[in-house]
Amino acid sequence: MSESAFWKFSLRFYAQPGVAQACIELQDMAGVDVNLLFLLIFFADSQCSLSRDDVAKIDAAIAPWRNEVVRPLRAVRRALKSNLGVSGAETLRSEVKRIELEAERLQQEALFAMFPTANIGTPAPREQAARANLAAYAQYLGGLLQAPLDVVLRAFLES
Repeated sequence: MSESAFWKFSLRFYAQPGVAQACIELQDMAGVDVNLLFLLIFFADSQCSLSRDDVAKIDAAIAPWRNEVVRPLRAVRRALKSNLGVSGAETLRSEVKRIELEAERLQQEALFAMFPTANIGTPAPREQAARANLAAYAQYLGGLLQAPLDVVLRAFLES
């Protein structure tokens, strides 16, 4: 299994202090697709600035996979966390978690293949691109929680 530069970037970025918690907050409280968020950060790392329309185009391309595969797997994993009074539920939860992570990886690989940085956006300095990409996503979603977004931006700028 070959992993894209985007997947490797995402694993390193997610492991930075505070990023995981900030992403969970953005996902659960603001409807953020963390894979899309990471793609925007990855583009910024490549000095590529995106518009709200670019974000909408990317989101539309991946929404069916996210809505029909990733979110249902996440819901099952979270439901199994409370065990539901069934023995073996934790083992099943671990397996669903592994499958959910693979679904996330496949989503990222699809995004990386569909949207090479050379085919979308405009060149911009790294920090400017990061700020523009996050602002475009916030505009697309109708706003984002500022505190976790600041954590993500700070982690990116310090990396």
